[in-house]
Amino acid sequence: MVGARSSSMGRPGASDITRRLAEICGSSFARLAGPADEVAGRPARWVAVPGDAQAAGHVLRLAADHELAVVPRGAGTKIDWGAAPDRVDIVLDTGRLAGFGHRPDDAPEVEVGAGTPMRAVQARLGRGGQWLPLDPPSPGATLGGVIAANEPGPLRHRHGGPASHLVRLRYLDADGELATVPVDGAAAAGVDPVRLLCGSQGGLGLLVAATLRVQAVPACRYWVTCPVRHPAEARDLVQVVTTADVDPAAIEADLPAAPALSPFVHPAHPSVAGRGVWTGSLVVLLEGDPADVAERARQLTALLGPTASGAFQPPPWWGRYPFGPGDVALRIEAPPDHLHSPLYVLQDVARAVYPEASGVPVPARGSLAAGVLYAALAGPLAAGERVTRIVDSLRQTLQPRGGRCVVVAAPPQVRAAVDFRAGVPVPAGLPEAKERVDPHRRLAPGRLPGGL
Repeated sequence: MVGARSSSMGRPGASDITRRLAEICGSSFARLAGPADEVAGRPARWVAVPGDAQAAGHVLRLAADHELAVVPRGAGTKIDWGAAPDRVDIVLDTGRLAGFGHRPDDAPEVEVGAGTPMRAVQARLGRGGQWLPLDPPSPGATLGGVIAANEPGPLRHRHGGPASHLVRLRYLDADGELATVPVDGAAAAGVDPVRLLCGSQGGLGLLVAATLRVQAVPACRYWVTCPVRHPAEARDLVQVVTTADVDPAAIEADLPAAPALSPFVHPAHPSVAGRGVWTGSLVVLLEGDPADVAERARQLTALLGPTASGAFQPPPWWGRYPFGPGDVALRIEAPPDHLHSPLYVLQDVARAVYPEASGVPVPARGSLAAGVLYAALAGPLAAGERVTRIVDSLRQTLQPRGGRCVVVAAPPQVRAAVDFRAGVPVPAGLPEAKERVDPHRRLAPGRLPGGL
């Protein structure tokens, strides 16, 4: 890769482009790319950090003039997620496209620059007793990155994902022209451009700013925890919670890689030989008036049984992914009633492809009620051939159940063996939208579903 980068920098016009980027962004905010600027393993040539939307538009027009591919980057928390772009000429860093539009403290809406960290958004709103009920698990993520990846957190259960909070989006198209898209009445011919922009990973435009609805901070937040011994038990408890009149704000399950055989069954019995029993937990978040939350918590703990307990703080794993930088990250989606099945398959296939992993379940975490879980293949399981076998087995299990398994991220040595596009549906209208706004494929080419 280093050699490829060196040869590309020798192309005619490279030094002129470097100079032009410095003129647009400032000499301290334009440079040649380094190894840390790769996008999903694909090397970049330049990094540009424009100071405002106008400068970002000039960068995109420069790219258009020289037929260069541009990939936006916020905090980089998800820059290695998904398929690698076909090429990366300019990484356009949105860090300086940050800040807040003018608003009264009690206004129900706020305009936020795409490069603003989510933590800063919540801190600013919190000073006025408000918040944005959106809690992406990526630490340090920017608002633009959350929207571009369509990244929800536990609060999706009640409040929905990023698109649910949007009033309008401002973005730059492939030619550097600024456009504003309102959510209400945005759909044309049955295609909603806002929904397409959410999750587009910069492939349909460079997000500049978003106007979002905000809410009053809940007066009370309370987490009720119930231990679970296996995925089927977690599924049954979710059904108990969702059918009860307790109005949960979030329902999350954590099934860590910590086997503990049942004391009532001999470990050599064929039904459990080589299988551990998960020592995980199901956690339900309740929000609202303190007295009302207390009553709902009482009802919920009575329904979940004597092992349930409550606290005014979430467990340490709450709102975090189960995978780390060197792991293979999987997203498993299925109807809630069927989401437990692939977790058993994960354990059994892991044992088959790597016998030393016998009895160690693969860590999984997420929202059973929403039908989404994330899992981590770590250590010896994060090897190309083993990952392929595990993922293929999961897909065979999920397909007849209306589910899918998507490889979200993987270390460099595994990327070549994994198809990141498999299992990712192409949203209706996306090919037409890509052809309309970026016919020359200059915006993150190949990052969108279907290789668009």
